[in-house]
Amino acid sequence: MANRRLAPAAEQPASFAFSSENADWAKGQIEKYPEGRQASAVIPLLWKAQEQNGGWLPQKAIEAVAAELGMPHIRVLEVATFYTMFALEPVGRFWIQLCGTVPCDSCGARELKDYLHERLGAPGHVSADGNFSWLEVECLGACCNAPMAQINQDYYEDLTPDLLGTLMDDLAAGRPVKVGSQVGRTSSEPKGGADTLTDATLFDGSRVGAWRKRFEEHAADDTTSEGKSEAASSEQRAATDPKPAKPDAGRAAASSASDGPAQRSAGGEEPVKAGDKADAADATDSKAQPGHPTADAGVTVARAEAAGAEAGTQSDLPRDEPPPQPLASGASEDLGPDDATPPPTAAKPRKTAPNPGAPKTEGN
Repeated sequence: MANRRLAPAAEQPASFAFSSENADWAKGQIEKYPEGRQASAVIPLLWKAQEQNGGWLPQKAIEAVAAELGMPHIRVLEVATFYTMFALEPVGRFWIQLCGTVPCDSCGARELKDYLHERLGAPGHVSADGNFSWLEVECLGACCNAPMAQINQDYYEDLTPDLLGTLMDDLAAGRPVKVGSQVGRTSSEPKGGADTLTDATLFDGSRVGAWRKRFEEHAADDTTSEGKSEAASSEQRAATDPKPAKPDAGRAAASSASDGPAQRSAGGEEPVKAGDKADAADATDSKAQPGHPTADAGVTVARAEAAGAEAGTQSDLPRDEPPPQPLASGASEDLGPDDATPPPTAAKPRKTAPNPGAPKTEGN
């Protein structure tokens, strides 16, 4: 890609200093940053130094910018050698930066590179007449109109070798040239012209105005007698034929809203149907399990009392004897008392170490 080395010593000027005008401009750039952040102005100052020196950065200009910002020379040299926007050796009157990344390469940048090699020679060298020099650089951000090149400060897009040759001839002769697309494309529209959103009413306001007019006419109809009568009929229809608050679609079947207690009461009927009362009063039919008779209330109470009495029965075992141990798991019920597993002996109480912090008593 690009050779990012300083020009030979023979081409380097002996000194560099900002002009009074550029020095004032540089001071204004530095003042944009807070104290201790003056190094943030390194790119603007390098750009102005390159502009003053005829389009390229000599070593003395890099050192002058470093001194102005209080930076080590190597830090400023790192910035200057990183960005291809800074030329490190003399350039022609028209410096051509040819984009060579994937979009431009796919659309014909290789043919443009071959043309520049043939006409100007290797990159980085100035033509014999001093008009042109060129360099292949990274993406310049005009991928939609590839291939393209930047000449001095302007972009020239949709290039072919013939179009680039004509452009260079016009620049050398001082004739006016067209900046941007060289095939008449506007902005980044498709090649051949826009083929979508071509209806002029989308942009001149007429379509939006038509919609606004319709809303205004509709609002005017609501104020007329016809609009008022239509609104009244709609209100009457809503009162006589109310719509359910929630649709029944996709929901469990439920009774109609018009058959509820509130509707029957409003119609002068009993809120609760006679059949519903009879079903609720029938104690012989289980509501939890339809078709199964319900037990008599007295029987149910007697069973509950018996269960409670059994649960509250006290054990008749002596309180000073341990309870008998159950048979071992898996033992047969027909085993005699001698065959049963003897109960385990009681474990001896475990002695614990005395607590030094506990108070002593007569027992210890």
